Amino acid sequence: MRFLDLDTVMTFALVADLQSFTRAAEATGATQSAVSLKLKRLEDRLGRRLLERTPRSVKLTVDGQAFLDSARELITAHERAVGSSRESPPRLAVGFSDHVAGPDLAPLLARVAAFDPTLVLEITIGFSRPLIDLFDRGVLDAVVVRRESNRRDGERLLTDELAWFAAPDYRHRAGAALRLANLAAPCGVRGLSVRALDRAGIEWVETFVGGGVSAVVAAVSAGLGVAALARRIAPLGLIDVGPALKLPPLGRSTVVLHSRVTDTRLRAALRTLAAAFRATRA
Repeated sequence: MRFLDLDTVMTFALVADLQSFTRAAEATGATQSAVSLKLKRLEDRLGRRLLERTPRSVKLTVDGQAFLDSARELITAHERAVGSSRESPPRLAVGFSDHVAGPDLAPLLARVAAFDPTLVLEITIGFSRPLIDLFDRGVLDAVVVRRESNRRDGERLLTDELAWFAAPDYRHRAGAALRLANLAAPCGVRGLSVRALDRAGIEWVETFVGGGVSAVVAAVSAGLGVAALARRIAPLGLIDVGPALKLPPLGRSTVVLHSRVTDTRLRAALRTLAAAFRATRA
């Protein structure tokens, strides 16, 4: 009988989700060589090749895709069996800066849910500074935010490049104030962008103030103005108008993870989230 090691099966599912041995190693706290060895042993055990490895990516073979469904069923069954002895399912409260999360939030949460199907995620979306305040007060277990200038703690996840985006048909009238679509204060990206314009002596006016990045993107797509966004989260269809309008460069912004999680299981879920987030870099 070919018994399967559950930890190895979970590692396989993680590699499949993240499409990277490096990210899977970060998520599990193991070395890349250890992850590779586990997957080799799993393939030997099954007598099938599950993964196609290239220098830049990892892809599932046909057999790998077929086994992934069974692997997820096994992981889910195990977590349900373990969870049946608990009084309540584990909960993880995480805050995301709206300018950081972007359209990648859904697949990120899906990867964490696949890693631990019984985990209850409590997600808060907001501005970086208020989220850090909630974290410092113990309301949130972890936050993924842009690094504040007065702090140097936190685990670096990635560095975003910020730029000025507008709709392809957006037209700026010479001599007129630059029309901006922003999040409301105290949005850090808003503060950074208007300070850059003020230093450059460029007159500006807010023509749209939204309660979330999705609303700002909708306004920009509708031609209401220009917005400062990270290239990583700017949707297809918007264009960088900074050079054409001679707008000041916005530079780069570091995204960090603050965490106080000590529970082994929750730390594993958070490592999976961090590894998946790093995989979203442009």
